[in-house]
Amino acid sequence: MKALRFHGKGDLRIDDIPEPEVTPGHIKIKVEWCGICGTDLHEYLGGPILIPDADSPHPLTGEVLPVTMGHEFTGRVAEIGSGVTGFNVGDPVIVEPNIRDNTCHECRTGSYNLCPQGGFYGLSGWGGGLAEYAVIDARNLYILPETVPTDVGVLIDPLVVAWQAMVDSGYAPGQSALVIGAGPIGLALLLTLKASGARWVGVSEVSAARKKQAVHFGADDVFDPTVDDVPALVRERTQGLGAHVSYDASGLNSTLQTAVESVRPKGTAFNVAIWEKPATFDVNSLVLGGKKLASTLGFAGVHPSVLSALDDGRIKPADMITARISLEDVVEGGFEELIRNKDEHIKIIVHP
Repeated sequence: MKALRFHGKGDLRIDDIPEPEVTPGHIKIKVEWCGICGTDLHEYLGGPILIPDADSPHPLTGEVLPVTMGHEFTGRVAEIGSGVTGFNVGDPVIVEPNIRDNTCHECRTGSYNLCPQGGFYGLSGWGGGLAEYAVIDARNLYILPETVPTDVGVLIDPLVVAWQAMVDSGYAPGQSALVIGAGPIGLALLLTLKASGARWVGVSEVSAARKKQAVHFGADDVFDPTVDDVPALVRERTQGLGAHVSYDASGLNSTLQTAVESVRPKGTAFNVAIWEKPATFDVNSLVLGGKKLASTLGFAGVHPSVLSALDDGRIKPADMITARISLEDVVEGGFEELIRNKDEHIKIIVHP
């Protein structure tokens, strides 16, 4: 079968590899759509980062590069391994890409997204979604509702990241929030917060194209930090107090500072970005307001909540898809297109 594999920095190849065989407890799926994530771009431009290099096999998969990429994917059940119940051939499914050991403290207490040996399908081995077929642990699959087609299902991945952040931040329905950065995760945060009944959601973004996207997806206010005093304007919109919660989806010193300054006393500034460099910011701006700084990583067990919100129409993310391409065009029309025209796209999805 055809599969996009990472061989090293800047080296992606469509290889012919053996079609995987189903194993007990697993399901073989025919992949229908796979999204290209910012993590994939980081690997392409500067990896291997999460992808195991030749000298360091992943502790659970035992694999090293080249690995098949793609961790945001949907498909249809093609074959069911022994011991699996609850699925039928032809079912449309979304993959929860977490790989975990299922024995550590984090896994046993439900926080398997923090498994110290963990990884992801499409990055750590065991196949990925930028291929014709994949074999997935049945525990990592959810059946899509009839109301959610498989192309839209790809968008569940950024939505579950956002939902997990919303839950872990302590946000409560009816509160106010600021989202900093209107990329895929920032827009997913906007959608989930609005779906949960947020009183007010503001967005801070520099790009003109992404500001338009934020307006389209329902932001109550959109600020430009190059010309606006964002914390002051947030306080103005929130009875002079500041937002209950802010979410930094950009990962810059300036955006982290804005996140802290924009929340009210005892509010929470929440980081959802992966940082390329260590952060520096004025800690006193946190301390003097009795504010909290917190973070999360990935997701665990929130797929049912997002699937429910998609099924009943509280979240309508279809317009996040800005291009659909074939596997043959994935490097030039996907990875390179996102690098050249990042601000014009939210999510490019690939049909293997």
